[in-house]
Amino acid sequence: MAAPKTLEKPLSNDNFDADVVVIGAGPGGYVTAIRCAQLGARVTCIEKEYLGGTCLNWGCIPSKAMIAAVERLQDVNHSGDFGVVLPKGDVTMDFEKMMARKEKIVQTQRGGVGYLFKKNKVTHVEGFAKFLDQNTVEVEKDGKKSKVRGKNFILAMGSSVIYLPIEGLKGGRDEGVWTSDDAVTAPFVPKRMLVVGGGAVGVEFSYVFNGLGAKVTLVEMLPNLIPMMDEELGKELGKLLTRQGVDVRTGAMTQKVEKTKTGWKCTVNQAGKVEEIEVDVILLGVGRKANTDGMNLEKVGVKLHKRGVEVVDDGLKTHAPNIWAIGDVTGRIQLAHTAMYEGQVVAANIVEGKDLKADYKAVPNCVYTVPEVAGVGLTESEAISKGYEVKIGKAQFRPFGKPMATGHQDGFVKVVIDKKYGEVLGLHMIGSHVTDMVHEGVVALNLEATLESMVTSIHAHPTMSEAILEAFEDAHGQAIHKA
Repeated sequence: MAAPKTLEKPLSNDNFDADVVVIGAGPGGYVTAIRCAQLGARVTCIEKEYLGGTCLNWGCIPSKAMIAAVERLQDVNHSGDFGVVLPKGDVTMDFEKMMARKEKIVQTQRGGVGYLFKKNKVTHVEGFAKFLDQNTVEVEKDGKKSKVRGKNFILAMGSSVIYLPIEGLKGGRDEGVWTSDDAVTAPFVPKRMLVVGGGAVGVEFSYVFNGLGAKVTLVEMLPNLIPMMDEELGKELGKLLTRQGVDVRTGAMTQKVEKTKTGWKCTVNQAGKVEEIEVDVILLGVGRKANTDGMNLEKVGVKLHKRGVEVVDDGLKTHAPNIWAIGDVTGRIQLAHTAMYEGQVVAANIVEGKDLKADYKAVPNCVYTVPEVAGVGLTESEAISKGYEVKIGKAQFRPFGKPMATGHQDGFVKVVIDKKYGEVLGLHMIGSHVTDMVHEGVVALNLEATLESMVTSIHAHPTMSEAILEAFEDAHGQAIHKA
């Protein structure tokens, strides 16, 4: 791939401090700032707190470090199946050491972003940005204020957790009400925990704290866990988490909670059956809002809707002609990799003068429980609702050599195919390392691959990926290993 072209002349003139000012240094913001700089723009990135944003500091990265630690603990506890002889006594987790490792990873990643800024000559400004006019923001840090003038602005402020309106719920971390931010900096492992919400955040922390020894009750209002994914994945994940010891309650609501001397008494209604559950900690696993407060956005022509910043179209420009928005702050697809992708679209539009539109057909969605869950493209129900006549192919991981050898046999692969033209519409998986394998589906969707092209694509043996080939073969009516 050829190196990106640099500008022969800078976009700005002496009236501006930068060609492009990026507000927010999360995954979307820092990637966009660097890409704009690579294309030849003078770039300033303003961040009110830590480089890396929510994902690096309180979300994706620290939670994955915690998940990895629990997975290692589970591997050790089952290593006798492989002939490993362990010392007598229980294998336990040094929680403080686990959390110290997590923090070291966060610090290293954060420092890496700072290094990349310096390497690419991105000016990093610390503080909270507030618009004074369409080309000027006031940045405040520790009571000190400064101004930054830019020709173009990219809003990448991300989102933050919100509290759910549950009767009786009040207080924060010290009172035993945790958000995901609190969970990744947890000072201890509670004995009993109620997790509200069965989306990605809820199921991942249910896995972690259950694995660390907490008695976890997971409450999800909808019929299945991870409702944003194919329903068969949610059903299977519910079974597997239940097998691990999580008390999974789907089709259930936390009606009210009451503070007690030892924790919380939670009233849970599941299909009309009401039960009171005593816990030490309530973890809120749902609810985020765009970080737009106090920025004077509407004053400079940026329109807001109830979920965040409104963009004109998939070119991601706001109603202010020199201001764009990407990532969580738009209230659209709240995934770090989507923000990164959107940022590169915007960078090309601003710096190179292109008119690119973001294409969301092949956005992978991943959940990092053990086993993992991943999907891309249309689910079976989505495809049917859009009018497709579909063919479905499935393959279990269980009969294949690599899953059997590694002891990771849980899960399956499911493919959704357009029956008329054979086009691949979706790939959905639950199993070991599926978040690393889902990109086969991303490429297939981007290239409008057909079922015929997928079944003739050689997959290495022995690998987990053989199950993907088998699923396509099943849709083709020629599965080899299907009983």
